Amino acid sequence: MSDNLPLELQLNIMKWLPIKSLIQCRTVSKAWKSLIDSADFIKHYQGHKQHLLVSYEALVDSERKYVSIADDETFPQKKVSHTIPLLLQNPGIIGCSHGLLCLFGDYEDDSDDAVFDTEAVVLWNLSIRKAVVVVMPYWVYGTVLGFGVCPRTNDPKIVKILHDNSWDAQVFALNTGVWRSCNNLPRESVQFSDSDSQQVVDGLLYWLATDKITMDGGFTSCNLIILFDMTSEEFREVKFTNSLAHV
Repeated sequence: MSDNLPLELQLNIMKWLPIKSLIQCRTVSKAWKSLIDSADFIKHYQGHKQHLLVSYEALVDSERKYVSIADDETFPQKKVSHTIPLLLQNPGIIGCSHGLLCLFGDYEDDSDDAVFDTEAVVLWNLSIRKAVVVVMPYWVYGTVLGFGVCPRTNDPKIVKILHDNSWDAQVFALNTGVWRSCNNLPRESVQFSDSDSQQVVDGLLYWLATDKITMDGGFTSCNLIILFDMTSEEFREVKFTNSLAHV
């Protein structure tokens, strides 16, 4: 097909193929593999259905299991079991966006011919069964991670945040493979209420947070939301109404 059909027509055919056929196409040639793995193809791919990812602990062996269920009129009959990439020890889920699952855990790094344990993130594409490891440059207890996809560039990004007397935040873009420092950081008085409260919507990451403010001659906590824009790579604050800010 690749010798007789223009590349544009090949692209239009492949973006409607079911997942199993698409995985087979990735093994045909380097050109097709590169095309299918590209951010632009993933953005316009039409052959997949919306799925719900369920994670649970098996009663028999306490092993963590992952199952995706088709979110359509057949729910919950169509189920697919997934085997997590054996790259991390004791992995936990950071977030999910655009069909990519972000996992975090201990990682055995032997890239420099010297094996040592470190922390890493794995970006896992369940559809094409591809996983990418991103080693954390610096990690201490209390570091907060976030994951999302930039809506403008379709570039998956990881946000690493540490608040210890002062804010320090970095963002990793998969397309460049580089960690960059973030500007426009939250105020020093703001702290995360729950580091696991991350939600991502339309390229915006949200966390629940609190701010210590002065009131009636003393201090009190005020609830708010910290927002990170995956496009501008800037933090912003979203304030609650008084009835929610002081719950």
